[in-house]
Amino acid sequence: MSEQVKKPIKITETILRDAHQSLIATRMPTEFMLPILDKMDKVGYHSVECWGGATFDASLRFLKEDPWDRLRKLRDGFKNTKLQMLFRGQNILGYRPYADDVVEYFVQKSISNGIDIIRIFDCLNDLRNLQAAVDATNKFKVQEGRGHAQVALSYTLGDAYTLEYWTDMAKKIEEMGADSICIKDMAGLLVPYKATEMISAMKSATKLPIQLHTHYTSGVAGMTYLKAVEAGVDVIDTAMSPFAMGTSQPATEVMVETFKGTPYDTGFDQNLLAEIADYFRPYRDECLANGLLNPKVMGVDIKTLLYQVPGGMLSNMVSQLKEQNAEDKYYDVLKEIPQVRKDLGEPPLVTPSSQIVGTQAVFNVLMGERYKMATKETKAVLRGEYGQTVKPMSQEVIDKVIPGEERITCRYADLLDNELDKLESEMKEWKQQDEDVLSYALFPQVATDFFKYRQAQQEKVDMTHADTKNGAYPV
Repeated sequence: MSEQVKKPIKITETILRDAHQSLIATRMPTEFMLPILDKMDKVGYHSVECWGGATFDASLRFLKEDPWDRLRKLRDGFKNTKLQMLFRGQNILGYRPYADDVVEYFVQKSISNGIDIIRIFDCLNDLRNLQAAVDATNKFKVQEGRGHAQVALSYTLGDAYTLEYWTDMAKKIEEMGADSICIKDMAGLLVPYKATEMISAMKSATKLPIQLHTHYTSGVAGMTYLKAVEAGVDVIDTAMSPFAMGTSQPATEVMVETFKGTPYDTGFDQNLLAEIADYFRPYRDECLANGLLNPKVMGVDIKTLLYQVPGGMLSNMVSQLKEQNAEDKYYDVLKEIPQVRKDLGEPPLVTPSSQIVGTQAVFNVLMGERYKMATKETKAVLRGEYGQTVKPMSQEVIDKVIPGEERITCRYADLLDNELDKLESEMKEWKQQDEDVLSYALFPQVATDFFKYRQAQQEKVDMTHADTKNGAYPV
């Protein structure tokens, strides 16, 4: 690249979402975030990822916070910076596919409460499961002049996932009306020279901006970013150093320094970044001290590359084997995982497909017979409820697990009736804002518990002293 052509690399900061989701199970409270927003707003980030993913569930379940309230407070704090969220296609932020009316309403409320960029992905890369969310974002953009639909492709390895596959997907994403593309490498499987190939190929196939998201799990992420930037990627995801590396993203300050004095120079102020890092460091130390941050997730796990299994999936599998006193079967299960993945059509391993494949592999090994017992999720994948896989699923396994059952070939959401009105009538006694219906839709039980807690706080009821038998509550 000639010295004259400047192309500063844009950066999306993940410390307020993916970084703490990856390292401390999404437990950073809103009140801790607010004092540093003013400084973060001055950096010049392309965007700050601060919502979606597991933040919604964790806020309601563990922090007893309203996630919508968090979003509004963050919006107030960031005057000049775009806010970004992660969105699981038809599953929104929950674990089942929702009807289109819920998807559309959720997109509308996310943008009107302050989100600018919605990153939408599907665990099978089935674009049909992303179309409703993209359409809803575009519709809102026309009405309100705000909203950006970014389609994320879950990166994975396997003989179906050729350069041609990725470039075809890039063209289709452009055709479906998305504003940009993200390569979402949740397991840290994209190695540096492959990144050069992939970004170059996709750049020649589409005019859309391309963003790269990876995790440091396998230890190559910083080098992968370097090669991707040289190959023309437009945006990279990084995390402020106190919550970077390990199962999180490369450190923001390190990437800023890497490109300093080159055509990709971000122009960010390292002194300002240092002040932001200083703010988060004591909290990181506190998380280490109280066990919320386990030093295990901060190192490099090269097994990720050997077995192509994301870190969270490995730890899940180890605990399942422990419960069954079958830890000696670890390597048998690791060998079984690629086999199960192949049987199920070679899906990318990302939530929830990673859990489904991993759990089924454990069952197959422990039972001593493959698919003697299949989980209800495995059956749903084989039925086609999660969508279409890149390769066909094993007919033999289909015949064994769901013999004679009809399989779904259309988009599963096409079989669902609108459900907003029904959800609204189920929870109307708790409703204090329109958004409460959506919280309930995603996590009915967890949201209801939160609504009860909220009401008790508002009425200053001390539940520990309440005379529940006689219905007398001291205020």
